[in-house]
Amino acid sequence: MVVKGEESDKILELFLKIGLDERTARNTIANNKVTANLTAVVHEAALANGCDRAIGNLLYTVATKYPANALVHRPKLLEYVVSSKIKTPAQLEAAFSFLSNVASEEFKRNEFEEACGVVGELFGSIRKKHPWADPKMAKQLVDAKMYELLGERTAADDEKPSKKKEKKEKPAKVEKAVVDETPAQPSEEELNPFSIFPAPEDNIKVHTEVFFSNGSVLRCYNTRERLDNHLKVTAGRVFTRFPPEPNGYLHIGHAKAMFVDFGLAKERGGCCYLRYDDTNPEAEKKEYINHIEEIVQWMGWEPFKITYTSDYFQELYELAVELIRRGHAYVDHQTPEEIKEYREKKMNSPWRDRPIAESLKLFDDMKRGLIEEGKATLRMKQDMQSDNFNMYDLIAYLYSSPSCWGSVLCTLEFETRRASYYWLLHVLDLYQPYVWEYSRLNVTNTVMSKRKLNYIVTNKYVDGWDDPRLMTLAGLRRRGVTSTAINSFVRGIGITRSDCSMIRLDRLEYHIREELNKTAPRVLVVLHPLKVVITNLESGSVLDLDAKKWPDARTDDTSAFYKVPFSNVVYIERSDFRMKDSKDYYGLAPGKSALLRYAFPIKCTDVILADDKETVLEIRAEYDPSKKSKPKGVLHWVAEPSPGSDPLKIEVRLFDKLFNSENPAELDNWLTDLSPNSKVVVPNAYAVPSLGKAAVGDTFQFERLGYFTVDKNSTAEKLVFNRTVTLKDTYSKGGK
Repeated sequence: MVVKGEESDKILELFLKIGLDERTARNTIANNKVTANLTAVVHEAALANGCDRAIGNLLYTVATKYPANALVHRPKLLEYVVSSKIKTPAQLEAAFSFLSNVASEEFKRNEFEEACGVVGELFGSIRKKHPWADPKMAKQLVDAKMYELLGERTAADDEKPSKKKEKKEKPAKVEKAVVDETPAQPSEEELNPFSIFPAPEDNIKVHTEVFFSNGSVLRCYNTRERLDNHLKVTAGRVFTRFPPEPNGYLHIGHAKAMFVDFGLAKERGGCCYLRYDDTNPEAEKKEYINHIEEIVQWMGWEPFKITYTSDYFQELYELAVELIRRGHAYVDHQTPEEIKEYREKKMNSPWRDRPIAESLKLFDDMKRGLIEEGKATLRMKQDMQSDNFNMYDLIAYLYSSPSCWGSVLCTLEFETRRASYYWLLHVLDLYQPYVWEYSRLNVTNTVMSKRKLNYIVTNKYVDGWDDPRLMTLAGLRRRGVTSTAINSFVRGIGITRSDCSMIRLDRLEYHIREELNKTAPRVLVVLHPLKVVITNLESGSVLDLDAKKWPDARTDDTSAFYKVPFSNVVYIERSDFRMKDSKDYYGLAPGKSALLRYAFPIKCTDVILADDKETVLEIRAEYDPSKKSKPKGVLHWVAEPSPGSDPLKIEVRLFDKLFNSENPAELDNWLTDLSPNSKVVVPNAYAVPSLGKAAVGDTFQFERLGYFTVDKNSTAEKLVFNRTVTLKDTYSKGGK
């Protein structure tokens, strides 16, 4: 039950004292487990009266990511955090890795400090380059090498350096200080995000420790023989898999999973399977399977093979039988409600100790359909009294473990299943692949849950799975976002384990603009036309002017220009005219001039108003054919291509954030947060004639308006354009 009332207010006050912002603090209180952990950590650190934000953020990380098998050492880690000996997330990650390996064994302070970069630059650099290395083994190797080079350690080596400062000579006065503006070199991980993953031949260290309620500990790792057999089968190559469920359309979170799964295999010269998780036939459709294969290819990935979980049925069945034979599984008849009750009370099922032969017989009956659906379940004999086991579906563990896979890459919610997963592989004598959990990709102002996405699609809140307002990959593609921009966005985020991050939408938009700025030709379009009659240009006269497709176009490159007609009737944006001028306004006003881009300066000489004396119907203006006047304002425009003919009419759809709140998923009434302005249709915008040749999927920059792409709803009679992104960039201004 979520904490409420006075107790909730006290906890909120405590979390605010350690520097959490109010939104994060309230979100934390909504999670009982994190609330209990963070409260305990704050009191263990003796910081109930508060601390600065930097330390508070580290405490939050400790509360959410500290290894459960090393709780006995948590107070020692907090000493280092409070004293600022550990003061960066990287140091904290190194501490978690070290303590996870140490578990409940003796805490050796000098080894801990070297592993975390508290002391020992040499050891710290080794840990950075080889984050998967066993700290104890690395320390032994470093010590052996130092002994080889320097001999026995002496008392002088342990002396602390003198703090006495040497007197420095005053530097000579120089005319002007020279600032070194050499940019910082990117880290190895920034250059290659897959450098954090180990090579297949290194998979011999302890993966995890499984603690049983009787005090015994199982250390899970591959024997040398098992590793050698694996390397022989795989020829030393990396094998991964991308395992989507075909029960909906893929979203941008899947783009990160693809980048990790396919990207690692590609970077290492390995193979990645596209493996459909077809374990829930009622929710699966051929439409979804076809979509997934299409999107995977569109994202730039090529599966080694396309397989289904059901392809492994016989292998899974045989492994399940073997598990029963070894005494590690049994057929259970408890109802779902009884199973839940027994888990909560940490009680064994009354069927747990039935004879092996009896379970084998019943399991065979289950296979042949002789037992009614739901009346029998195969369960693993895990330690019900231990908190380390996640009582998850047996099949989920088994189909994650074909003998060829060297890496199992998944999101952080699967971290609680490590103990069960490795226990199962251990008791079946199967190869134990690397498991690497990374954070989900969460983007602001949208929902990522397939259940919520399915709800707003089926209930017509949006126009299908490929609605351009959705963060589905089909929706982003229809909106005009490219796969390379999405992959660039994912790469920039990195493969981190930070589970509390919400990535701002403008960060994605930054990567979209970066690409479209280089690839989308410029064109003139007016969304809300206001008629301007140029009185000093002869009626019926049409001039063909050159307009640039690219801002840096060379004058001798004819392909970088397109023709625009200029006549005595042009249209400007209604928002580019006002009746009252001001110093900070650069548009058109009575008696004021503005430059029509690629054309001439014009000066407003008269205004035609409607009967209400407020609505502007038409502007009269004179143009300056000599271009001697130099007004500050520059306007986009579209002219009548011939006397009496309207410009090309197009429909423009202006898409914006689907939800008003940054994190609508946390709201009880999340549907009420849908933005009524997420889609605005402009039915009769005006465009230059050359735009009439555009095809579905073509992308342009409408000057001063944004980037737009041709939608699939376009017809021969009328083109439809979707706004991909505006020109305004808030992300790069705030820093990348």
